Amino acid sequence: MAANRRRQIRELAFRLLFQVDVGKLPMADVAASFREAVPRDRTDTRLEEAAIRLAEMAVEHLGEVDEMIQGAAEKWPLERLAAVDRNIMRLAVTEMLYGHDVPPSVAINEAVELAKKYGTEDSGRFVNGVLGAVARTHCASEESTTGEKPEATPGDSAGQAA
Repeated sequence: MAANRRRQIRELAFRLLFQVDVGKLPMADVAASFREAVPRDRTDTRLEEAAIRLAEMAVEHLGEVDEMIQGAAEKWPLERLAAVDRNIMRLAVTEMLYGHDVPPSVAINEAVELAKKYGTEDSGRFVNGVLGAVARTHCASEESTTGEKPEATPGDSAGQAA
């Protein structure tokens, strides 16, 4: 149930972020419209507010996040990326760096699922590749990005259990 709830929050946050980007609208206006449009009898307001907070966090760190995505997708200028892919990656990078309870591998997997649902046939692979590069460059350890311990090299204790 908790994983499903998190997925719903991510999907709503992606949709909010997409509106901010494509509509060139302020996050506050998008959030206010969202709050007004969602039927109260069909929505958990805590879920709605969590989605808004996640989208706001992505907007707050947009410059830094976009720079990381651009560095990882070096052959693709940010403005030429599909809006769906761009905003899914923005959300995932935000979660990887600022969602302290979200392992990078989870953020990447969830982003790939969103890309498969909302993007093109190639979106899942593209998003996975770019986010993997961001995680390898900007996240604490290889174990946090893949769930696996890095291979030990001679004289290195990184791959040994403590």
